[in-house]
Amino acid sequence: MEYEIILLQIFLTWVYGHVAEYSLHRWALHKIAAKRGHPFSFHFYGHHRNARLNSYKDSAYQGFPLRWDAAGKELLSLLGLLLLHSPLYFYSPWIFLTIVLSICSYYYTHRRSHREPEWAKKNIPWHYDHHMALNQNMNYGVRSDVIDRIMGTREKMT
Repeated sequence: MEYEIILLQIFLTWVYGHVAEYSLHRWALHKIAAKRGHPFSFHFYGHHRNARLNSYKDSAYQGFPLRWDAAGKELLSLLGLLLLHSPLYFYSPWIFLTIVLSICSYYYTHRRSHREPEWAKKNIPWHYDHHMALNQNMNYGVRSDVIDRIMGTREKMT
């Protein structure tokens, strides 16, 4: 019986990771932080600009990730989210471990996609659409488009 509870925790936490990814991307990065001068404006004015100007590639993801560019700031933000969730380790290590894996999965997928645009087109076309379609305020999921489809924000490029 205990392993069923652990599996349920892992599943629900994985879903939580996708909902958090979508929510932070849509409302924090595209609504609140889209104003110039905001500490997280690097997302829209750095990352999005680079992707648009370079056919989806973002040079910030090409080199070592610990630089003060969009990719480095993203990594620092993800470490901050991990720190924010760290007390969970003492109450439910499985939930915390799943959050760690979710964050790693997100960063790997996002980084790879902006290093290898053809891989992104084939494997995560919704994120490619997010950057390259006329309306960049759609398609907020990076690892999956399920939350976008539920929320009505999945828009395929034509």
